[in-house]
Amino acid sequence: MRVAVLGCGYVGLELGRQLAESGHDVVGVRRSDEGLEAIEDAGFEAVRADVTDAESLAAVPDVDWLVFAASSGGRGADAARRVYVDGLRTALEHFAARDDAPERLVYTSSTGVYGDHDGEYVDESTPLDPTTEKTRVLAEAERVAREVAADHGIDGTVARFAGLYGPDRYRLDRYLDGPVTEGYLNMVHRDDAAGAVAYLLEADLARDEVVLVADDEPADKWTFADWLAQQCERPEPPKRTKEERLADGGLSEAARRRILTSKRCSNDYLHELGYSLRYPTYREGYRAAIEAYLPGE
Repeated sequence: MRVAVLGCGYVGLELGRQLAESGHDVVGVRRSDEGLEAIEDAGFEAVRADVTDAESLAAVPDVDWLVFAASSGGRGADAARRVYVDGLRTALEHFAARDDAPERLVYTSSTGVYGDHDGEYVDESTPLDPTTEKTRVLAEAERVAREVAADHGIDGTVARFAGLYGPDRYRLDRYLDGPVTEGYLNMVHRDDAAGAVAYLLEADLARDEVVLVADDEPADKWTFADWLAQQCERPEPPKRTKEERLADGGLSEAARRRILTSKRCSNDYLHELGYSLRYPTYREGYRAAIEAYLPGE
């Protein structure tokens, strides 16, 4: 099949590699020279375009599958809205108007849309309750990915990612040095985030559905940090309760909300659909980082 990955960054590059290795015709779309070089280095075609600029999207060839994996670059809610909501609408309108329009869209979202559930489990049926402006934008973009896509005759799927980690994103020092604030980590390795999207496309699953993409074990942060320290032959890091962290001065309101937001993400539906995780827990997923960290490994 022909596939375009719009915003072909951290997950998109791995997704493109996996799909190209499976024999699909993949195009990665980025704006910058550096981004285009990364796509070419990954072994598939690179096209310069901007999801917020309909005219630039004309450079992208016709495709059967469209993956929207663009990033707002870590900026605020306004930048997020411009990319995730306005850019997604622009892309949908542009590609749907073609004579050879795509049949499927996968939009990559975040489990941040759930808000706080006091440490309880959440899944695809859990009502969304985003607590920040940016996560409210993400929730709106999910609606665009399914409802607006359907209005244009495209079947939309939302892949709702837990916290991404993997090569270049292990953040060992954060947990080894501390202090580590209590709470839960909901994670998914980059290769599984990409692998799940590839699987949903190739197996023709979850049209007009949401799929929560997380690993098998929501991790207690203190337990994870102590395990990581032991594996890296370091002392256990200092720890803070939420109350101690919130007592610190200088926290933004968004940071306070993140600290108070607690949930555990269930991947039962992903398993029901038949996807097999390459890294079922952080123990498998962090092995390469630990081996690289230890002297003489």
